[in-house]
Amino acid sequence: MEAAVNGMDHKAMVRKALGVAWPAMMENFFVTLAGMIDTMMVSAMGSYAVAAVGLTAQPKFIGLTLFMGINVAVSALVARRKGEQRQDKANEICLTAILLTVLACVAVTILFVAAAPVMMRLAGSNEDTHEAAVLYFRIIMGGMFFNVLTMVINAAQRGSGNTKLAMRTNVVSSLVNIMFNYLLIEGHFGFPAWGIMGAAIATVLGTVVAAAMAVFSLFRPSSYVRVKLMRERRIRPNRESVRSIWHLAYNTSLENIAMRVGFLATALIAARLGTDAFAAHNIGMNILGLGFSFADGMQVAAIALAGEALGAGRKDMAKSYGSLCQRIGFIISLLLAVALFFGGRWFYGLYFQEEHILEMGELISRYTMVIVLLQISQVIFTGCLRAAGDVRYTLTAALISVTGIRTLMTILLVAVFHLGLSGVWLGVLSDQLSRFLLMRHRFRQGKWVDMKI
Repeated sequence: MEAAVNGMDHKAMVRKALGVAWPAMMENFFVTLAGMIDTMMVSAMGSYAVAAVGLTAQPKFIGLTLFMGINVAVSALVARRKGEQRQDKANEICLTAILLTVLACVAVTILFVAAAPVMMRLAGSNEDTHEAAVLYFRIIMGGMFFNVLTMVINAAQRGSGNTKLAMRTNVVSSLVNIMFNYLLIEGHFGFPAWGIMGAAIATVLGTVVAAAMAVFSLFRPSSYVRVKLMRERRIRPNRESVRSIWHLAYNTSLENIAMRVGFLATALIAARLGTDAFAAHNIGMNILGLGFSFADGMQVAAIALAGEALGAGRKDMAKSYGSLCQRIGFIISLLLAVALFFGGRWFYGLYFQEEHILEMGELISRYTMVIVLLQISQVIFTGCLRAAGDVRYTLTAALISVTGIRTLMTILLVAVFHLGLSGVWLGVLSDQLSRFLLMRHRFRQGKWVDMKI
């Protein structure tokens, strides 16, 4: 990177990137950590409980797919409008997105709660995990309104550069979740011992608190998107904003679906290896989630900073911020890889005491330490492309790498070559490698900075 970009020196850009990124990284870290602690507390009931909770992960994310697409669109559009100095339009995007989210949430909640037994069977449940998985899934999907409302408001705030709000809401949500896990899973201080049901209720209670904090942020005078400004300027949802959001959200949602199909296929294959193997696999996915928490933090910075730069017509700065975020992310991934090399078995020991599961954990840790090096960089490259509106390419890349390469490789290595968990994780590695190469190629081409949204 050049020493300066349009008068802004390298150190100033690093400070700005880290200033936006660190709250987002801490936010995602605490959310992931809360999920790990959630699983750790559930693991006291046995590996079947870990497997049951793990079964709900991909169906839950499929249910959140549309909302994730809306959130990416909102962050990119608010950042772009801020760069264009069009605050009214940024607030219009936020208001429209909230309305779309609420309407979509009603339909998705009804569908997923009703279809929970079928979905858990499709996800690979068996006799010792099915009922627990259905119960957990119904509760968290029944309370998803609070989760998606928080997500869309935080997405707008992130787009405006306010990543600290999302950090605060999710840290508090995680603490509430952990507290009620302690009270409701095994029953403490007079609370009932509800087991997996208690863990699900604790998760929902955490999102209720987060939603209240997110809504409150819209009433702060310092907020770039705020209710007072919407009232004063009579801002209303309109078709133009719906079209802008939908153009990005549609492709991003399809991209997420493509990824979830690949993830679900991997989970199904891992589930057929047995309850203990699937439980070990789920902890490995939690480790990758930890890596993703840092990747997503840097992606948030890339979307906000590159999007704002593109809105201001500063294409060179958008590229520079993308490269800078990727380099910071790579340093983080190296540190995580070292931690996994030395601490993989110790980490699995937090969940299990059985020697055969710990050996599985050591094997999985060797794969994740390589995967995380690719994962963080490709997520950041993807964020830059999304900020520019290059969502059709990211969709195509997901179809090729996750839905195609990952699924086919996993089936081949497990079903044909009988490599077991090694086959599953080599499939994950093939996905991350191919996505990294595809995203890096597109980023370096530089055509993404010429797109309009």
